[in-house]
Amino acid sequence: MPFEIIKPGTRIDFIGQRKICALLSVLVICASFIAIPIKGVRLGIDFAGGNEMQVKFEDSAVNESRIRSVLEALGDVENSSVVRFGSDSENEFLIRFKGQQSAPVEGEEKALVPGRDRVDRIGAALNDSLGAVTVQRVEFVGPRVGAELQSDGLMSLFWASLAILAYVAIRFSSRYAPGAVVAVIHDLAVTAGIFVILGLEFDLRILAAMLAILGYSLNDTIIIYDRIRENMALRTTADLPEVLNLSVNQTLSRTVLTSGTTLAALLALYLLGGEVIRPFAFAMLIGVAVGTYSSIYIASPLLLLLEGRASTAKG
Repeated sequence: MPFEIIKPGTRIDFIGQRKICALLSVLVICASFIAIPIKGVRLGIDFAGGNEMQVKFEDSAVNESRIRSVLEALGDVENSSVVRFGSDSENEFLIRFKGQQSAPVEGEEKALVPGRDRVDRIGAALNDSLGAVTVQRVEFVGPRVGAELQSDGLMSLFWASLAILAYVAIRFSSRYAPGAVVAVIHDLAVTAGIFVILGLEFDLRILAAMLAILGYSLNDTIIIYDRIRENMALRTTADLPEVLNLSVNQTLSRTVLTSGTTLAALLALYLLGGEVIRPFAFAMLIGVAVGTYSSIYIASPLLLLLEGRASTAKG
């Protein structure tokens, strides 16, 4: 006898809970907007500009807290973060900090230009306090480059959403497209909102996670929409709430299996992947969970709403 997570014939009233779920989503998104002026949006050096150093110590006893103590003692290293790079035996760390104005650049009088002298002073301080250290890599991201990355990132999300709208309209019909796009925007808004509420940084890793969430959420929505289209061919629009519930229940086993295995893999990355990959994994954990939720409680009920208005207009 085959193993079944969801028994055939399951009839959960997902559509009946749509108003409660819509209210929950609105509350989370509103809380995110309220948190913006209170906590602000923390941008990583990829977007705000700054410095990144990769250093390697000979002393295996060096850890993140000892490095942070040295940086704090310098006094002028703002918003620094220290994460271990690679395995514990390699004794390598990434040090990130925001840049300060050290010299004017032609045409950019107010630009914050990271100075090489500060990197040298950090290296010297680490060497004096923690023993022999090798600076293996230094990267500078200027504010102009950071602004361009930020703009390009937002545009990539915009064009991806527009492509989704066109794809769904071509594959199904134009009446399905708004639900898919709203579900995707909802997932990105909730994920970004949780990052704002928790005071976490946005950098290129989070942007990559956002694009991955966009694709994952669309895939889940398309599976449910495909089943809805099949079932609608056998029933009239008057039975639409029943058709939506039936379709979601019929795909529920696939949804649980796909989301469950994805979340398990992401949880392993978050717990065991190290500090470098952890922000990406955390954003994906939120996005996959919210994407599964939105495919059921946002995309499908929105189709019901649009069909109801279309029927009213025709009547």
